[in-house]
Amino acid sequence: MKGADADIDYAAMFQALPGMVALLTPELVYADANEEFVRVSGRPREALIGRYLFDVFPDNPNDPDATGARNLLASLTRVLETGERDAMALQRYDVESLERPGTWTERYWSPVNAPVLGPDGRVALLVHRVEEVTELIKARGAQDGSRARVLEAELYTRARELQEVNDRLRQAHAREREVALALQEAMLPAPRPVGHHRAAVRYRPAVGALNVCGDWYDLVDLPGDRIGVAVGDVVGHGLRAACVMGLLRSALSAASLVADGPARALEVLGLYARSVDGAESTTAVETHIDWDTHTITYSSAGHPPPALLHADGTLVFLDRATDPPLGARPEHVPRPEAAIAFDEGDMLVLYTDGLVERRREDIDTGLARLADSLVRHCGLAPEPLADALLHDLLPIGGATDDTALVIVRL
Repeated sequence: MKGADADIDYAAMFQALPGMVALLTPELVYADANEEFVRVSGRPREALIGRYLFDVFPDNPNDPDATGARNLLASLTRVLETGERDAMALQRYDVESLERPGTWTERYWSPVNAPVLGPDGRVALLVHRVEEVTELIKARGAQDGSRARVLEAELYTRARELQEVNDRLRQAHAREREVALALQEAMLPAPRPVGHHRAAVRYRPAVGALNVCGDWYDLVDLPGDRIGVAVGDVVGHGLRAACVMGLLRSALSAASLVADGPARALEVLGLYARSVDGAESTTAVETHIDWDTHTITYSSAGHPPPALLHADGTLVFLDRATDPPLGARPEHVPRPEAAIAFDEGDMLVLYTDGLVERRREDIDTGLARLADSLVRHCGLAPEPLADALLHDLLPIGGATDDTALVIVRL
């Protein structure tokens, strides 16, 4: 995982937010509400948590024109269906008094609803943020009986303008994703034979308009009966990450041809990365496969370890030569290198973190999932094995991070 949030108390931060914010389940049941939401809504936490939204805040039955609940339900449904935030126009949504049941107070709210996506890419929670503007409406109305309606129209117009801006931004982001994805695919090598050896490659972009990332793979013929195989992952998303990826992939490919082993190739790449804006904290792993000596030499710059699947179904992660990501050290330090023997029929599997990492899950859990899938599908050729891994390990709705995968039959 890149970054760490272990030192941030997100529960305390949520409660301290200055605005009214609640968390809803996809069934529209209150999962949590911050202190400001409890205070302004006039409902104690025990009257909120675990209860259906519209049981707590129904429409005013004395107002046949009341539409607050219907409009809010429509907005929340849109968020659940599209996975995109929805800013609502100003709403009149009366609230029943707890002290005097049957007495309803005229209230005005400006809501925004946003999704929180789960590991499977589906909406796991809804963030329901509201701003209470009743006093503003009434103050203006006291000055001029028609001013409240004018202000409501102005706020409605502003909300629609903001919605149009959001729509244009989404369209721009979608175009950026298309360009970044096309650039990324153009810079990744097309599947081809490497010498006389069989390999399968896969690339799966992340779901979401901005989630094209900087994952890459590379296979290069080396002198003798050897090939170099590498994968890497640039931090960030979008067009910029795809451009940085292209530069680093080309640099590592060139370095592999002349460097004395994978560690030296990564050292050269690290020195080059210092001159590339956006290349800091990139992870990569380089392997050299030698069929004359039946050995794999490897070195990793902060990347998840390759897996060596033996023909008998046993599996080893290549984790004895791991170093920090590119640019993590202020000074140049030689990188470690290790070697391992292989037998004919073994499989070497390289991948990026999108295949194994999930939010709020330890990396060891993802590696165990990968190991289990590889062992269960032991005996498959590279192409069907690649398809089986993607089927087993990627969420049904798509991952929130890119995935690159290379499998070489040894």
